[in-house]
Amino acid sequence: MAESPPPSALRIGTAAGRGTLLAAILASGMVFLDSTVVNVALPHFGAELDATVAGLQWTVNGYLLMLAAFVLLGGALGDRFGRRRIFLIGVVWFSVASMLCGLAQSVEWLIAARFLQGAGGALLTPGSLAVLQASFHPDDRGRAIGTWSGLSGVSTALGPFLGGWLIDVLSWRWIFFINLPLAVPVLLAALRWVPESRDEDVARTGRRRFDIVGALLGALGLAGVTYALIDAPQRGAGSPVVLTAVLVGLVAAVFFVLVERRRGTGAMLPPVLFRSRLFSVLNVFTVLVYAALGGFSFFLAVYLQNVVGYSALLTGLATVPMTVLLLVGSPRAGALSARIGPRLPLTVGPVVAAIGLVLLHRVSPGASYWLDVLPGVTLFGIGLTLVVAPLTASVLAAVADRFAGVASGFNNAASRAGSLLAVAALPLLVGLTGEGYAQPEALTAAYRGAMYWCAGLLLAGALLAGLLIHRPPRGHPEEGPQRR
Repeated sequence: MAESPPPSALRIGTAAGRGTLLAAILASGMVFLDSTVVNVALPHFGAELDATVAGLQWTVNGYLLMLAAFVLLGGALGDRFGRRRIFLIGVVWFSVASMLCGLAQSVEWLIAARFLQGAGGALLTPGSLAVLQASFHPDDRGRAIGTWSGLSGVSTALGPFLGGWLIDVLSWRWIFFINLPLAVPVLLAALRWVPESRDEDVARTGRRRFDIVGALLGALGLAGVTYALIDAPQRGAGSPVVLTAVLVGLVAAVFFVLVERRRGTGAMLPPVLFRSRLFSVLNVFTVLVYAALGGFSFFLAVYLQNVVGYSALLTGLATVPMTVLLLVGSPRAGALSARIGPRLPLTVGPVVAAIGLVLLHRVSPGASYWLDVLPGVTLFGIGLTLVVAPLTASVLAAVADRFAGVASGFNNAASRAGSLLAVAALPLLVGLTGEGYAQPEALTAAYRGAMYWCAGLLLAGALLAGLLIHRPPRGHPEEGPQRR
């Protein structure tokens, strides 16, 4: 049966259609810009705010923790109370938190503001795409989402260049202040043109209760484990504080599983999803690959500036080829996966990326970008390009269509959690503590160890894909496991 458009469905050639696209693209650009430049600014945070390695870790992880824990709840709030309304709240929240980040006078202040920014991102991230999905006429929806994806990708590619330039010319604070002028046209366009939409059945009957308990337990579980990993080098693994954090995290994780199973289809994460073995395997794969990406991004940005001697601008530009490869190659990788199935791309991609990291581990002071950095970054980018589109398509195809939104949201959360855990654990594994990131010898040893650890994560992902990932079935049972 053909899909019936809502009465207010937008057409892409109208002023309202263009305004809605503008709001969604600029809002996504705010989030993507933040995600690409914060790592570049880490040495500058550390120097000006006198931060330790743990302070830098929490600057990244405070944001990731809130985003991973609450992004599904943010999407559910939009379905219930109105997608435009939650989108607007997310834009304002994210902007105010960005201003607080830029005004930070201590590392503790910055970390607290990053927690707030992550909560705003959890409202904003699902909202920008949901607004397009709900607002546009079915005939124009694919084109609108494609335009959003392409131009948001351009903002991701420009982010390191713009962020590095702002850091070098003005201050690291401006990577956060830049969100304020971006937010103004988003708010004006959304108020003027974006139609309100919601899940009318849920809004009318109130049958879908918000799984706030599940979201809080998930956040507490991640927070406990993250705190223990970050604090262990300073206090010692046997410290009562560290052991308590581990215990709290594990207990919260157990209760999260129990609560979700009890709530059934009303859960933030319906247990029925995990009756699909393929869905479960793909999300474990996601954690492994994005853990490698998070650890690579954290260490490379600091190492290039504090050891190799690059400016913030050059450091930002160093990874631009990776982003360009993702933009240009992802559609082709998705088409390839549709023809031959996801197993080969998801097996070969991590191997190619791991080879790139092995090449990058040899980068030393005074290294040539063209001869020493670019080959490794290029291989890493090619590997990621083979992974991203096939992974997303396979996750959605592994479950029944009615679970597409929550499956996509959970996979997004899994990728954030992978990065979160890598940034928390890697400094502990490679012995980087205190202010070691400012000491070239200590940082060099840690960086090289981290590249090997990240390569190992990628190879583990490749092994998992080669053994357990297969082409998703064409049909999906409404309940029950997927079968080959």
